[in-house]
Amino acid sequence: MTTSITLPNDLSELRAKAWVGDAILALHAREWILHERGSVSADMFSNLTSNQFLTTLGSPTKVEAEIGLIYERDGLDAARAHIDATIIPQFQKQERNRVKR
Repeated sequence: MTTSITLPNDLSELRAKAWVGDAILALHAREWILHERGSVSADMFSNLTSNQFLTTLGSPTKVEAEIGLIYERDGLDAARAHIDATIIPQFQKQERNRVKR
């Protein structure tokens, strides 16, 4: 697993890291959805990558910046592992609650 990440204090640098992290999250989310469902689901993708959902984990910019920093430091596999360990379980929990309603 990854060690702690220090996020940049500079807002423009934080946003740059988040921009990369957002792209990695989008790629991983699409592949995860295809694997889990066996088909495309724009709704599920939107739910998984939305700022509304990411807010359940913290500031969306910071969540995405952390992914970008892990990618920079440790590579794509580490960024994917981070998403699997921290974002996907929260998403699955919310999806189970959504189905119950």
